[in-house]
Amino acid sequence: MDKTRRAAYIALRDVEADKAYSNYAILSVLKKYSKGNQGFVRELVYGTLRMQLYLDYILGHFIKTPVSKLPASDRILLRMGLYQLISLGSVPDYAAVSETVELAKRYSKGRESFINGVLREYIREKDSVTLPPREEDEIRYLSLKYSFAPWIVKMWLHDFDDVEYVERILEASNKRPRLSIRVNTLKTEPSSLKKRFEKLGYKIVVDEDLPDLFYIEGDGPLGLGMFDDGLFSVQGKASRIAVDRLGALPGETIIDICAAPGGKTMAIAASMKNVGRIIATDVYKRKIQLIEDEAKRLGVKIVEAWSWNGRVVDSELIDLADRVLVDAPCSGLGTARGKPEIKYKEYDEDMEALPRLQLDILKASAHYVKPGGILVYSTCTVALRENREVVDAFLHGNKEFETTDMVQLLPTSENTDGFFICKMRRRNDGFEKKGNV
Repeated sequence: MDKTRRAAYIALRDVEADKAYSNYAILSVLKKYSKGNQGFVRELVYGTLRMQLYLDYILGHFIKTPVSKLPASDRILLRMGLYQLISLGSVPDYAAVSETVELAKRYSKGRESFINGVLREYIREKDSVTLPPREEDEIRYLSLKYSFAPWIVKMWLHDFDDVEYVERILEASNKRPRLSIRVNTLKTEPSSLKKRFEKLGYKIVVDEDLPDLFYIEGDGPLGLGMFDDGLFSVQGKASRIAVDRLGALPGETIIDICAAPGGKTMAIAASMKNVGRIIATDVYKRKIQLIEDEAKRLGVKIVEAWSWNGRVVDSELIDLADRVLVDAPCSGLGTARGKPEIKYKEYDEDMEALPRLQLDILKASAHYVKPGGILVYSTCTVALRENREVVDAFLHGNKEFETTDMVQLLPTSENTDGFFICKMRRRNDGFEKKGNV
């Protein structure tokens, strides 16, 4: 049995059955099951997830039972095999089928003939399968073509009112992102770390806007001693931009709301040169340890991690902070490039309630900003109801704050995830409008 395909199957099973995030599932299986072609494991997992709705649509032409009613092992194996047949030209058809059948012998016993028959029938009849006519149902057409839940397509068409623009977002959201890391400037310099990586055979590209952000090509950088020693962290450009917009300075007091697992918190500490005070809060007590562990690994000395419900005002923090970052809970739709399973979220009661939750957290957090201080609201999503509309509602009821910068990052042109960032300033009093900070 091919170990790389076995590792991919287990990762996909973890995402399907345990609702694991794909990036964490992949890291887990690579440590346990595959020391070989890690790139192929990632391609097979991410590719299968990115195309899941389309793959299920294709499979529906060759099986009588709805794909959703099949055993999970059948679904995963059929998707894996079909993805290889459709998208991996380097894999011969016979290998895609035979290796999938070998996996079935272990993980879907008694179903080998069924899986073999479906994949071989696709090979024979693939030219007969087409997408439904676009003119009959554009939402369904785009949903299947780009494998996004229909409600997301419908929302974006409503928000942007431009079909071509939305299609560019859908297409860009399916591209594989480059792995990016933030140099921990508390322990090393970017030029020094770059040289160390290059000596080990890694290819490094320095971000054109943020010199402490590297794009890295090569297997297993997180398994290196340099990571354990705290010389770098994994961080996307959009997240790093949010920290840059916050603009924290040495000696200031910063409050980071909804901070876990602490990526932005640690980048803020680096921008402050480990001088000042950062209070990092999260509603989940179990996540506080993640922040503390990351601070220890990176040598950050100025972080205090608290468990606190962000919707409730903490009287000890009123008017305390020079700057407050609210990285609010959100639908996460901007992270589809790296977490493609996010594209299949159901629109449920929790999703409907997000804007109310976000506004409550933002209103509570505003109490912590000193007169003249900065409040930054950010999300990793592309949805007006969670972004601009939340900010508008907040500003309507909090006249002492004014917007100084607002941006919706998209994967179409910024080489970032979809990310919303709004920087606001609290005026020195409720009446006189001061210049921007």
